[in-house]
This record gives sequence, C-alpha cells and structure tokens, in this order.
Amino acid sequence: MNDNDRREYPLSRRGFIKTTAAAAAGLAALAGPTGANAGQAAAPAASQAPPAGAPIPAAKPSPDDLRVALVGAGEQGRVLLESCLRIPGIRIAAVCDIWEYSRQYASGYLRKYGHNPAVYEDFRDMLAKEKSLAALIVATPDWMHAEHANAGLEAGLHVYCEKEMSNSLDKARTMVETQRRTGKLLQIGHQRRSNPRYIHAIDRLIREKKLLGRVNLAYAQWNRSKADMLGWPKNYALPQDRLQKYGYESMVEFRNWRWYRKFGGGPIVDLGSHQIDLFGWLFGVNPSTVVASGGVDYYKNREWYDNVMAIYEFETAEGTARAFYQVQTTTKNGGFYETFMGDDGALQISEVATRGNWAMREAHAPEWDSLVKDGLLLSEAPAIQKIDTRNVFVDVRVTAEAGRWPIPVDLAKPAHQPHLENFFSAVRLGTPLSCPASLAYESAVAVLKVNEAVRTRSLIRFRPEQFKA
Repeated sequence: MNDNDRREYPLSRRGFIKTTAAAAAGLAALAGPTGANAGQAAAPAASQAPPAGAPIPAAKPSPDDLRVALVGAGEQGRVLLESCLRIPGIRIAAVCDIWEYSRQYASGYLRKYGHNPAVYEDFRDMLAKEKSLAALIVATPDWMHAEHANAGLEAGLHVYCEKEMSNSLDKARTMVETQRRTGKLLQIGHQRRSNPRYIHAIDRLIREKKLLGRVNLAYAQWNRSKADMLGWPKNYALPQDRLQKYGYESMVEFRNWRWYRKFGGGPIVDLGSHQIDLFGWLFGVNPSTVVASGGVDYYKNREWYDNVMAIYEFETAEGTARAFYQVQTTTKNGGFYETFMGDDGALQISEVATRGNWAMREAHAPEWDSLVKDGLLLSEAPAIQKIDTRNVFVDVRVTAEAGRWPIPVDLAKPAHQPHLENFFSAVRLGTPLSCPASLAYESAVAVLKVNEAVRTRSLIRFRPEQFKA
C-alpha cells in the first residue's frame, strides 16, 4: 500500500481500527514472485529480511542496532514502520505524534514485535530527551516536513523524510541547505528510485540498452474512485486548544489536511510526486515547460483541485520529448501505472506488478532475443486479448498489436522497504542515497509548479536555476 493509494471516507471507531490495522497487511499485495534479477539494488542487510507476505519476526535487541525515531505515526508512518520491522538491525526507539490514537496504535504495534519505544506528543521533547538516536523518520503532513527534518538534522540525526519535501519550495530549499550545512544524510521518500524493477527498466533497459530507441513520450496516471472526507473515532477527537496549538482549526482539517492549501498540495502533489519524479529520471533532464488543466470540479467543499492533467516538455540530447500526467479522484479506471514510449517500442510499468510490467516491441525495431538470452527480458508473450479475425477488416493504417515481453524483475517486499534499506545502508556503510534532498528538490519544483499552471491557466517556463536549491 502506498501513502496515496487510499480511499477517503468517514469511519466509525471499529472501521477506523480495521482500516489502520489493514495498512500493513495491504503491503503484501505489492509482492510478486521473485524474478531472475530481483533484489539487485537492495542493501546488503536486506537478504535476511522476510518477504512482504511473511510474518515479521520479533526483534532481539543488539548493541549494534541503529536507534531510530519516528515523527508522524499516522497511516503512512505505520507503513514505514512495517517496512523498518523487516530490516535487520533497526531498533525503533521513539515514536511521536500529536494524536493519542496514532501514538497508541504505533507503540502497541511495535511492542508486538519486540520494540519498546518511548512515546511523545511533541517532537521537540523527543529530540531533547532521546540522546542516542542515529536517525529520524519524518512522516508528518507536508507542511511540517521542513520543520521536523531540519530539527532532526540540526540535532545530528540522519533523516528519512516522506515526499513531497514540502508544499512550499521555500521550505523545501531550507531542507537542502540544512542538510549541506550539517553534513547529515537526508533521503526523500520517492521510493521508486530504489525499486529494483524501476532501476532495471529505466537504467538498464531504456538508458543503457536503448531498448525503446529514441524515447520521446511518457505517460502516467493515478486514478481513484470518488470518496468522502476522512472521519475519526469521536472519543479520540483532539481538544480545540490542542488542535490550534499544532496549527489546525478542526478535526476535519487535521484528518483531511491533503485537501487544504495550508497543509498540502492536493492530489497532483500527493499522487503525482511519485510518477512525475520518474520523468526527469527517464529523460535525464528537468522539464523546460509545463501546462496544465484542472479545477475543483467535483468536491466543492475542498480547496485543492480534484482532477488535473499536465503536459511537460523536456529538451533532451536527442531532441524535444513530452510527458503527460493525469490524476483523477472520481474514477479508478486504469489505476496507476507509467508508460515510456520510443520509436522502437514502449514499456509499461507500475509499482504494483499486476498493473503493468512489460515491454512492447515495434515491428521494425532491432531484435530483442539477445536481451532474453542475457536475462534482461523474458520471451515474448502473446497479446492478452485475442479476437476472432474472421470477417474483420482492419484499415491498413492501423499498426498490428504488439506482443508483450515481460520484465524479469519483481519486488517481493513492501514497496518502501528497498528505499529504507538504501537509507540505512547509507547511514552504516556510506552507500549513495537513491534520492538525496538535492535531487528531490528538482522533482518538487516540477511537481509544485503544476498547481501554478492550473491557477494561472498559462504555460510555465522553467529556468535551469530554478532547480538548484
């Protein structure tokens, strides 16, 4: 389960508990059979970690454990905790959240697996009292990322911070500056950057082997069904003075912060951040322009645009390329996936393997059989749907349907685990981060500017210096 792949609806206390308890179980749905090259990009310690569907073993304390704290123990924080529990040598020493429900849930879950975290309401108290921490995981709402990450870095901790870096580029820039000044590590949670399937597809097949020829188009989408605002168990409502202390005017704001301009960036940021980040990785450059259409079309009581479509231009070494992205919050048609297209073929991929994990070869393209021999692709599979061709007349301008060449790399782990493994390996061994703050800042510029393009109904032109923090 991804932090943005969720429904939003009012909950009874029983329903709320059932939903949050299912967060960890839902991660198992991301697992698939291990392919021939699975796990190539994993950190050394990952070999002993249980796969996504396997039970998590109870941890035994060791003096060599990395002591880690979490701030933000809501749904996404618990997803990250579940992955941390599968990584050997990680000790969750402290948990912080302003909401009692989240504190109780997360600390109880951790104790079940042999961790005994100290529990805090205020992150400043946690940083002041916990003196033996090595790292901090930040999974709070976007508007607090900079404050929490910067405080952790200033306290001498390495920091893993969920994407988006912030809902403000000014705040995001301070995170890069603080990281550089302190010399501590700051990994941003664009977890596809550590996913072995994406590394294999983009770095090996597309960029190294030129599988698709000249790549000049990318498409990505993340669609969800219509949904109501999130609710909460009434006996766990925060008092008004506590809400205001932490910047919220109501429990509705607190529970649904993603839809408010003060706290988040709306669906294009919540969902689009993951996939728009891939465009720059694919083309090897930042975008030169973006134009977008969107609006508050459906949910009239929400501040952010519910449906957005954006088109980017990229000036690559081979010429102009374009990428189209859409996020819809009224239909789940097609779910979420990415397609990369070149003159020799296309490649469809998704964080959930069942939604796409294959290449499609154009008839005129160079042969791919040698890539199969080298284990980089699987043999061509027939097209999924066959039709009775008797008495069917096809226009000569229609290209014949291509077969599918499956990508032989799967991820038999929760989606966030390899990214956390990379972070902890960097802390321990100096392994390069998959998504350091400076790289994530470039993605934040590309993503956050979409909302400006929608608001102004204009073409936004990027300058190279805008991507430098």
